[in-house]
Amino acid sequence: MDIATLIGMIGAIGMILGAMITSGGLGPYVDVASLLIVFGGTFFAVMYRSPMGLFLGSFKAMSKSFMPKLPKREDAIEAMVELSNIARKDGIMALEGKETPDKFCEKGLQMLVDGADEQKLVKQLTQEIRAMKTRHAEYQSVVQGWIDIAPAMGMIGTLIGLVQMLGNMEDPKAIGPAMAVALLTTLYGAFIANVLFGPILSKLEGYSASEVIYREMILQGLRNISRGESGRNIQDQMVAILPPKLQAKMMAA
Repeated sequence: MDIATLIGMIGAIGMILGAMITSGGLGPYVDVASLLIVFGGTFFAVMYRSPMGLFLGSFKAMSKSFMPKLPKREDAIEAMVELSNIARKDGIMALEGKETPDKFCEKGLQMLVDGADEQKLVKQLTQEIRAMKTRHAEYQSVVQGWIDIAPAMGMIGTLIGLVQMLGNMEDPKAIGPAMAVALLTTLYGAFIANVLFGPILSKLEGYSASEVIYREMILQGLRNISRGESGRNIQDQMVAILPPKLQAKMMAA
């Protein structure tokens, strides 16, 4: 569980609700017509612009902003050093069945055991990294759809409310509800885009970038193993991308 995501979302929503309650209660801020236009309209418009499988899968992808499964880079470095030492001592074939930090590393290691050269290893694993980035970008585009469409739905609701208000200027009682639709739809659209889905998209983009870096580290480590590099040389190269404190910790170990 990513505590920052959970606390941040609860805190942001809580501050907004708190301001509403202290300024007269939640009642004036709840309007069924506005909810239908913005929340319902955005939901179906995002579905409309995405394949159904991608649309449904995006909700699972968004859950990763709360429960990310990010591998630790320092664990990958330790694994690469250990595997390199085994390969130098007993040969590449001795790596058969050895424990690896993740499936991506396991696949690359198996390729080395099966006799793949460095060029083939790099080509195939680079394709996998590229495919992962494409897959993540597709889900992120669905989240971006919520951010783009919700304010537009809010504007549509505002126009609907203004039309209702201008069409009933002779009836003062109709002006208030129409004005409420006009203003609340804008509020709902801004809320969806900036409080709910905007931060989630930023989290997903950050996690995706971090996973790409991790996999590139694994690829570099496997390349060095295939070249017969020593564990010390592999560690020196891989720790370069870590934060200074982790670098010092890894070098001191």
